[in-house]
Amino acid sequence: MKIIYNFSMFLFSILVKLLQNSRPKIKQFVQGRKEVLDHIQEFKSKFKEDVAWFHVASLGEYEQSRPVILHFKKKKPEVKIAVSFFSPSGYEHVKRKNKGEADLLLYLPIDTPKNAREFLSELKPKYAFFVKYDLWANYIFEAKRQQIPLYLFSAAMREDQVYFQVFGGFFRKILQSFDHIFTQNERSIDLLHQINISSCTHVGDTRFDRVNQISSSPTRYEEVELFCNNIRTIVLGSVWEADMDVWIPWINSSQGYKFIIAPHDIDQVQIDKWMNQITLQSTKFSSKSPILRNVDVLFIDNIGMLSSLYQYAYIAYVGGAFGKGLHNILEPLAFGIPVLFGELRKPKKFPEACISIEYGASGTIADLEALNTTITALEDPELYEKTCEASRQLVKENLGSARKIVEKVLSS
Repeated sequence: MKIIYNFSMFLFSILVKLLQNSRPKIKQFVQGRKEVLDHIQEFKSKFKEDVAWFHVASLGEYEQSRPVILHFKKKKPEVKIAVSFFSPSGYEHVKRKNKGEADLLLYLPIDTPKNAREFLSELKPKYAFFVKYDLWANYIFEAKRQQIPLYLFSAAMREDQVYFQVFGGFFRKILQSFDHIFTQNERSIDLLHQINISSCTHVGDTRFDRVNQISSSPTRYEEVELFCNNIRTIVLGSVWEADMDVWIPWINSSQGYKFIIAPHDIDQVQIDKWMNQITLQSTKFSSKSPILRNVDVLFIDNIGMLSSLYQYAYIAYVGGAFGKGLHNILEPLAFGIPVLFGELRKPKKFPEACISIEYGASGTIADLEALNTTITALEDPELYEKTCEASRQLVKENLGSARKIVEKVLSS
């Protein structure tokens, strides 16, 4: 299996080079990896301190890592933080928005034995962290060979993953290489025990720490406050066309609500199409309309506002469940409000959604009829407050995972 794996990495490296001019993201993927070793050498020439290396797939996993990075820096301020990314979108966004959490941002070269050996020999990290998934075999095996302590956190294991299949021996060795695995839930612990991994601890999802930080000091938007004007506002976050197919008929028949809509992809053609389908008066945030107070629907046509917009929500809806997968429901939950989302196709892939439903903080929407029934139910003040309290309790009971992770790592 190792030979097949390495051959697939070799083919992948050739394929992306051949296709790099076909799409901007593929070109970024290739070009961004060309001078990684040079960047490391330059960094190491300036700083002689120990390095903690965090690898993340993209932006979402970076957000999961931030509470751990911040707590690590608090406990070990002399240690430099290096973060590698697989995804160009994640790397480019964090590069623009980095507020000093990371001392070095890098693309992770494709997972070949040679790349892994050179990367780790140059970086020489004292600690290595992987976040949730994106577990690259050669980097992990090489870190083990170089005796670099390896940690995986925010792991959420499922029975259908390759690690737990009869033919998954090679991939089990990847998990077995970690010095310790920190999981989101107890079910993950049970599954790891089944493949003879005992160095594991259930500490929860680090995203709870992150969203709690955001909700404690959200960015204020005077234009949005003018728009809401103390009227109950429903925020639709990270929505796709399938989500809007359910919501637009309800919006058109609604009374007494305003709506903030943040699409997952900022596509002006799609936004214009939705605005034409909505009979209520609507506008885009970029238009800077002077009559926001009299508008009923506000489309957010930029990236970066959504996590703070939930502070204005009476109810939040998070998109994606009807398609590729549910987006971040923890951000609105941190503001102590009811959170709705589409009916999940694979609930086990989204443990936080199942937990929030069990707490009574969330509900799923299958169609227009279900949406109408749910919103009508939440108009009962007693049920609404009970749901809000469930959201607050859910977040409160899941805080502290970053602290637990760092304490365990530094005591090892």
